[in-house]
Amino acid sequence: MSDSTPRAAGRAVSQPDEIPMAEPIEAIKLKHPWRNVFAVVLVIIVGLFIYDAAFNRPVYNWPEVGKYLFDTRVVSAIGYTLQLTIYSMIIAIVLGVSLAVMRMSPNPVVKSVAWVYLWIFRGTPVYVQLTFWGMIGVIYKTIDIGIPFTEPLAQIVTKDLLSYFTLAVIGLALNEAAYMAEIVRAGLLAVDKGQEEASTALGLGWWHTMTRVILPQAMRVIIPPTGNEVISMLKTTSLVTAVPFTLELYTRTRDIAGVTYQPVPMLIVASVWYLVITSVLMVGQYFLERHYSKGHGVRQEVMKPTVETQTITVAGIEDSAGPKHGEREGGDRG
Repeated sequence: MSDSTPRAAGRAVSQPDEIPMAEPIEAIKLKHPWRNVFAVVLVIIVGLFIYDAAFNRPVYNWPEVGKYLFDTRVVSAIGYTLQLTIYSMIIAIVLGVSLAVMRMSPNPVVKSVAWVYLWIFRGTPVYVQLTFWGMIGVIYKTIDIGIPFTEPLAQIVTKDLLSYFTLAVIGLALNEAAYMAEIVRAGLLAVDKGQEEASTALGLGWWHTMTRVILPQAMRVIIPPTGNEVISMLKTTSLVTAVPFTLELYTRTRDIAGVTYQPVPMLIVASVWYLVITSVLMVGQYFLERHYSKGHGVRQEVMKPTVETQTITVAGIEDSAGPKHGEREGGDRG
C-alpha cells in the first residue's frame, strides 16, 4: 500500500550534486611570422629612406630648412593661411546649411536654385573659379547702387571695394559651400523621420525642432567630413595665387625660393608647417567627434540576476536518478 503512494508527494526536494569546476581554457596565441617579417622590412625601408635623406641628398639642404623655418615672412604667411581657412570655412558652413535646407524644401523653385548652385560650383575646378574671381574687377569695373534702368545714385569701383584677400576668401567660401551643403544634407537625412514628427507632436516649431532635436543628432554624421573639409581647405589656400593673392604660405615660400634658387628646402619648410597645422586640426576633430558621439554605439550591460540560481527538481516529477518513462511503462506492462 505504501509502495503505491507517490514518493514525490511528501518527499523533500532533492538538491543536485555540485557541478565540478571545469579546467580553465589555455588560449594559444596564433603566430604570424610573415606579418612580423613584413613589419621588419617596412622598418628597414623607412630607416634607409631617412638615412639617405639626411646624409646622401645635399639638395635637401637641411641647414637652409632650419634657417627659414621660423623666418618672419614664413610666420606671417602662416597667419594669412589660417585667416583664409577660418574665414572661408565660417562662410561656407553658414551658406552650406542654408543650401542644404533649400535642397530639402518642398518649393520646387527654391530646390532648383540650390541644385543649380551645387551643379556649377561642384562641376568646375576651384582654380578656375579663383581665376574668375581675380578677374572680377575687369568684368565688373563698377558697382552701381540705385533703381534699375535709371541713373545710379552711387557708384563704387570694384577694385577699391574688394581686395585680393577678400576675393580669395569669397572664391574659397563659395566653392566649399557646395560641398558643405551635401554634407549637412546627408547629416539631416540620417536622423530618423520620427524625431521630427515627435517634435511636431510636442508643439515645437521648426526652429526649435532643428536646433534642439535634429541638428544635435545630425552632428555625429556632419562633424567627421567637415573636419576633413577644414583640413582640405587649409591645403586649398595654396591655390589663391590664381586671384592673385601672394601672401599665403605656399606662394610666400615659392617667392623666397625664387631669390635663393633652392626650391626644395622651401618646399620642405611649407610642408612642415602644413603638417603641424593639420595635426592640430586633427586633434580638434577627434575631440569634437568624441563629444557628439556620446551614447552612440555603446552596448548596454546585460542585467544579472539578483539572487543565485541553480537547478531544482519540481515536486511530482521523477528526478534524474529515478526510472525513465520507457522503463516505467515496461514495468507496468509486465
